[in-house]
Amino acid sequence: MKIIECKNLAKSYGTKKVLNGINLSINQGEFFGLVGMNGGGKSTMIKCMLDLAGIDDGEIELFGISHRQVSSRENLAYLPDRFAPPQHLKGSDFIAYMLELQGQKIDEKKIDGVLAALELDKIVMNGSVSQFSKGMTQKLGLASCLLSNKKLLILDEPMSGLDPKARVLFKKELHNKKQQGITLFFSSHVLADVDELADRIAVLHGAELKYVGSTEGFKEKYNTDILEDAYMQCIS
Repeated sequence: MKIIECKNLAKSYGTKKVLNGINLSINQGEFFGLVGMNGGGKSTMIKCMLDLAGIDDGEIELFGISHRQVSSRENLAYLPDRFAPPQHLKGSDFIAYMLELQGQKIDEKKIDGVLAALELDKIVMNGSVSQFSKGMTQKLGLASCLLSNKKLLILDEPMSGLDPKARVLFKKELHNKKQQGITLFFSSHVLADVDELADRIAVLHGAELKYVGSTEGFKEKYNTDILEDAYMQCIS
């Protein structure tokens, strides 16, 4: 089953083309990484998928439903690249609020498990979000997505602000989710994370997809064992 499908997707801001004839399909259970330069259109592409930004041309389907239909987003959780939870809430209240919005039951044992896995201290979680560091705030957003029980996670630069240990812990949780059949679509400019997590990748550059396929195939195409080298050759 195709979880995400983009057909001839086009998007411009004024005279600048950001997405030009994008064709892409994501399969159920697949971990898919979107890579590209900062400002290269990764976040715009995700926002188009979620109908947070209008498209100029083409079609997008989520779970076989037009992205313009609210029902297409019932089975996904999204974390934006600049996650900013309400500052007046406690961390624990934010988690409870998000679970309620997503129609999930409050399972304290499950919540405690995810918080512990990401090293989100319960004492800290009982404090105001306004006092959270960038890394703690990012962990909070990631925890809410992991707890959502949705079939599709769309994460825009999910490792942003995380220290090395937190990155390892989060990737471990994603591997656990993969065993449960979750589909992941994520953007990143950290190619080492993409190489570790993604079944397939897409390189977005100059408003077009320059490559779509496995990381191993990408490296083979450019005759290198290093993903960063393949990427630099691809966009040059």
